[in-house]
Amino acid sequence: MDKSERETLAARVAGFAGAGVASEAIVFDHDLGLTRFTHNAIHQNVAQSRTSVRVRTIVDGRTGVASTNALDEPSLRATVARATALAAFAPHDDVAPGIVASDSATPPAGAFDEATARADPAARAAVARAIFAAAEASGLWAAGYVTSDRSGVTVANSAGTLASYDGTSCAINVKANGPDATGFAETHAVALAALDGEQTGAVAAAKAVASQKPRAVDPGPWTVILEPAAAGELLSYFTDHFSAQAYEEGSSFLSGNLEAARAVTSVSLVDDYAHPLFVGRPFDFEGYPTRRVPLLERGVASLVTDATWAKRLTRPNTGHGSPAPNAAGPLPHYVVVGGGSKTKARLIAETKRGLLVTRFWYIRPVDQKRTIVTGMTRDGTFLIENGEIVCGVQNMRFNQSILDGLARAELAGEAIRTGGYGYDMVAPAVKIEAFHFTSGTDF
Repeated sequence: MDKSERETLAARVAGFAGAGVASEAIVFDHDLGLTRFTHNAIHQNVAQSRTSVRVRTIVDGRTGVASTNALDEPSLRATVARATALAAFAPHDDVAPGIVASDSATPPAGAFDEATARADPAARAAVARAIFAAAEASGLWAAGYVTSDRSGVTVANSAGTLASYDGTSCAINVKANGPDATGFAETHAVALAALDGEQTGAVAAAKAVASQKPRAVDPGPWTVILEPAAAGELLSYFTDHFSAQAYEEGSSFLSGNLEAARAVTSVSLVDDYAHPLFVGRPFDFEGYPTRRVPLLERGVASLVTDATWAKRLTRPNTGHGSPAPNAAGPLPHYVVVGGGSKTKARLIAETKRGLLVTRFWYIRPVDQKRTIVTGMTRDGTFLIENGEIVCGVQNMRFNQSILDGLARAELAGEAIRTGGYGYDMVAPAVKIEAFHFTSGTDF
């Protein structure tokens, strides 16, 4: 569906609720192309296309939600009726603000690329072919994927809100594999033409070659330089602390003590949908315009809100709502980590002894409020001695407070877009002193 078709559908469905019923309809329209490969050969192409409608109705302070992917009129009317009927069984909420009335928000320029929206398997295969060539040139085999994605969303409600966004995205995720070492690289972009399979494949291959015959090193406190993929994975377990819901319910390190942010003065985190590496959705799933929010800046923290938590905490609505009602509450979605003045190479050159970490995996919370997490290194970990990378090292497990680490952090100036399951971020390399590793591995 294009924008006008979604808007017509959303407005029509919201109107089915009838007079006296507050209603909202969200139309999601999504095309995903996914090309998977392993051992330098494509083994799977996935094409997924789906359109769905989510309906929310509010009757006398009681909310009902229903959704459907059947777009004929009887099914749509039945979905609205089901949401209205479910509202009768929901608890009455005196605090919930109801349907949000808002002005439309203008999407940032460059969010949509037509060629990416229409990309076929052959276009993704061409990117994969270049990755294979880079791996084969180093005697390695590559595994990973190339994606191309088109998404459209429209929110319409009985208060007159009508907001639409169309965007595209694409990515390379590749691991180069050798007999005793692996290397990782990624690229994320709005347009498929920006993906350079040869370059991304070469970065992964170079890491795998450089980390062959890895050494074991002792666990304990280490100076680490986290490349953007590692920094982004780690910080994805930190950004939810700036949710107004997490703050009020006590799971944020800021809960009851906004002064805790003063421990970090050298790191800035901003939620900015209009950053040129994101060019994201300018409104939330209630149709409210999204604000640029400095989450952490010079030791001062800010919270993101939606309509409900803005009302409960008497704060401005920052437009970070998920489809309401939502157990997760408001969340930042377009986090940008502010960079410093040095290059990654300079951070390495100034390190007497430390570790360069390409990537983390399997990070899990240990103590949510204290921001302690555990996880492991993966796909390229290197020993630094006297400012130079000397060899690969075997993977290690860590237990670390993110907040404590950031209080000892120094950031590089070059930032890239990095992402994984459930997060998307713009981040530079980050140097952290006394990062705590608890054990090693034999691989």
